[in-house]
Amino acid sequence: MQFTVLGSGSAGNASLLRAGEFGLLLDAGLGPRQLASRMAGAGASWRQIHAVLLTHTHSDHWNERTLTYLLRLRIPLYCHADHHASLLAYSPAFDSLRGENLVHGYEPDQELALGPSLRCRPIRLRHDGGLTCGFRFERHGDFFGQVSALGYVSDLGCWGPELIRALGDVDLLALEFNHDVAMERGSGRSSRLIARVLGDDGHLSNAQAAALLRAMLQRSTPGRLRQVIQLHLSRECNHPDLALAAAQEALGELFGAVGVHTASQDACSPTFHLDTGSNGNGRAKGQPRRRKRSGAARPNHPWLPGMEGE
Repeated sequence: MQFTVLGSGSAGNASLLRAGEFGLLLDAGLGPRQLASRMAGAGASWRQIHAVLLTHTHSDHWNERTLTYLLRLRIPLYCHADHHASLLAYSPAFDSLRGENLVHGYEPDQELALGPSLRCRPIRLRHDGGLTCGFRFERHGDFFGQVSALGYVSDLGCWGPELIRALGDVDLLALEFNHDVAMERGSGRSSRLIARVLGDDGHLSNAQAAALLRAMLQRSTPGRLRQVIQLHLSRECNHPDLALAAAQEALGELFGAVGVHTASQDACSPTFHLDTGSNGNGRAKGQPRRRKRSGAARPNHPWLPGMEGE
């Protein structure tokens, strides 16, 4: 498997997962031209995309022009049945995708076969965007049945033992580090928005994400996790150095052996390659580098309720 974050933040989210010849977009919150540009930086193109998988319907995770482009290219969209009402209310293109039988479903905790060797398990998360899912991806890579595994968990306000069980023994973990609590409380935002972000259905703080990472390591085979990707940093209430420090504290003496990369809103990440060694453990390879984070244009369709100012 190869994994690249194409953009992460409240102005648009999308990641690229490749398993052999099969290409998957995980969320599509950027426009089709911007996605094409970011994919080109990862050595990919729209011709190599075979499906799009939606986490939830907040408007930084899908883009109307991109849904229209999926229809043009006849690329299927995977989403939950609970997503349909919100998408129909805001997206004429989604209605057209349904009419062309290009919309497919998934269910939490039920395995989904996406490609010839790619399996996905949706994981229900607590978030105020309606039904929201993270995902565990696995690829059976060789004759001996060795597996490479990736966990993707963004947009959640809290976590529990069931999530840790689902994320045990992954080679790469892409995890939300949304905000620093002190910066959030002192941000000058409305009390309602602060309470929403800090609540159990909001977003993970650096401290909460670090605690999840520690708990996941305790349940994983030593040496299995090789890369952590920090997702969805707030533009106003976090800083890459704070998120990195939280991850470093959680990893302890593993910091360095486990790479940490902070995803950017404005540029694609390095591409991380997951393969399997003789012991069955995956290795995540990449050349992370610090990128400057700056503001970006907001999506061209209305914010759904509760989305302002993430």
